[in-house]
Amino acid sequence: MPRIVGVDIPNDKPAFVALRYIYGIGPTRALEVCSKAEIDPKVHAGKLTEEELRRIATVLDAEYVIEGQLRRQVQQNIARLRDIQCYRGLRHRRGLPVRGQRTKTNARTRKGPRKTVAGKRSVKEMR
Repeated sequence: MPRIVGVDIPNDKPAFVALRYIYGIGPTRALEVCSKAEIDPKVHAGKLTEEELRRIATVLDAEYVIEGQLRRQVQQNIARLRDIQCYRGLRHRRGLPVRGQRTKTNARTRKGPRKTVAGKRSVKEMR
C-alpha cells in the first residue's frame, strides 16, 4: 500500500479514488491533485512510482489543508462557537442537530438511543 501524508491508500483502486482516503480530499480535489501532479487519474495506486507519490505529496502539502491540520481546524471552529455561546455552539454542546433539522423525530444519530420515560398511570391503577 502506498503511503501519502501518513495515510495508507489502497493498491487496487484508481489513483483518483484512492486519494479520497485522505481526510479533506473528495472527488473534485482528487482529480485536481492528479492533474496538478501530472498523473493519470485512472492508473491504479499500487502502480504509482516513488516519483509520482512524491509529486502528489508535494501538491497536497503546498496547496491544501488536510488530515490532522484540517481536523484540528474543525475542532477549533466548534470550540469557538461553544465559547461565544451562539446558537450553533449551544447545539454542539448539547449534542443536538446543528443545522435546523427537526428533533421531535429523526434525530437519533445526534441524540443517541431512546431513553424511555415511564408514562402516567391512570386513576384506576393507583387504587
